[in-house]
Amino acid sequence: MDWGERRIGLAVSDPTGTIASGLPTLVVSKPSQAPRLVAAKAAELEADSILIGLPLLLSGARGEAAHAAEAFAEAVRAASSLPVTLHDERLTSALSQRRIHESGTKRRDKGAVDQGAAIVLLESWLQKLEAQARFAREAEASDPGAAGDGTAETGGRGR
Repeated sequence: MDWGERRIGLAVSDPTGTIASGLPTLVVSKPSQAPRLVAAKAAELEADSILIGLPLLLSGARGEAAHAAEAFAEAVRAASSLPVTLHDERLTSALSQRRIHESGTKRRDKGAVDQGAAIVLLESWLQKLEAQARFAREAEASDPGAAGDGTAETGGRGR
């Protein structure tokens, strides 16, 4: 999700973790209700985890917005039984605006930008997970003992 105090852009992946699709943006009248609304939406979607954008400064440092997002993530953790992960969201809104512009869409409402930013964020996370899985597969293929089960050193007998 692309979290904001008034609007929360949402996206969800397919069961294989390949495709990110946008969901209608949540409009929040009272920011204090947002964690409960997010938890309820995740439960409705039968989500297995919640990803929240972490708005780092361009330098990578945490500013006020990042600290606010971290506090929001803690509130979502308290409202939901799901794991909550923060992921760098730098430039997701800019990329969302570019995609909207490139699509030829004339209407550029803020909700659409938030939804697009959530999609970009989720795509970035899914790509990170795939890269980690690919790295693990390649490491296992080049060194079967790298899995840490001890079979390489002991001829398959374990320790």
